[in-house]
Amino acid sequence: MALKTFRPLTPASRYKALPDFEEITKSKPEKSLTVTLKKSGGRNNRGRMTSRHIGGGHKQKYRIIDFKRQKFGVVAEVIGIEYDPNRTARIALIQYTDGLKSYILAPVGLTVGAKVVSGPDAAPEVGNALPLKSIPLGSSIHNIELAPGKGGQIARSAGQQATLSNREAGYALIKLPSGEIRKIHEEAYATIGQVGNVDHMNVSSGKAGRSRWLGIRPHVRGMVMNPVDHPMGGGQGKSKGGGGRHHPMSPWGQLAKGFKTRRKHKESNNRIVQRRNAKK
Repeated sequence: MALKTFRPLTPASRYKALPDFEEITKSKPEKSLTVTLKKSGGRNNRGRMTSRHIGGGHKQKYRIIDFKRQKFGVVAEVIGIEYDPNRTARIALIQYTDGLKSYILAPVGLTVGAKVVSGPDAAPEVGNALPLKSIPLGSSIHNIELAPGKGGQIARSAGQQATLSNREAGYALIKLPSGEIRKIHEEAYATIGQVGNVDHMNVSSGKAGRSRWLGIRPHVRGMVMNPVDHPMGGGQGKSKGGGGRHHPMSPWGQLAKGFKTRRKHKESNNRIVQRRNAKK
């Protein structure tokens, strides 16, 4: 994937850098693999806003992605690379020899006509899904399961990749994109390669309207909000902390700055070999 820039004929086009979509080979999704996606507007099941700055945007259909890859030993052919409005990565439509179609994340180097397969006996090639015990050390992997059979949960967004660094006592040591080193059971599956659309992080919308098409509403500082909307809102004029000397808190009393929200005795703590923010 590459980015295309524009001549600065308007203020919107001056800094605009958009994907060229040259890797896309199929414009319409597979109808049998889509479901209706209802927009939430940032509201939860009680109608209360739990995530601000969400709303509007173009209508979307959700593409059902196969994160488990449990059709072992059956070869599939890539018949199309598609755009997915629900994620930053591109997706690949594959068709198995028995006629079944499925969507998978499209890694770098996967093209139409390529063959992919999953299972313990699969070759460690781009797009193939294998258990961690069968993947060569040092390989770049994505769509990694945290628990065997649960489906890929790690390294799924555009340009992401993790590295299989070691194996010991039935566990594989994975260096995640964040820098964290974590132990994952060697029976868990992962897919070979790096997630495609690697230039996504360099995209510049160029104008506010494109963000609205994507369902992103204007984002403003907490300090300019009212007290009901943000811990730092309120006060007379431009005031720190809402005009008082109290520590900024949520409406329910949780500190807004510097308060660690991760549970102290979380079960997965013993799987983390090195934290992402560990000093080098």
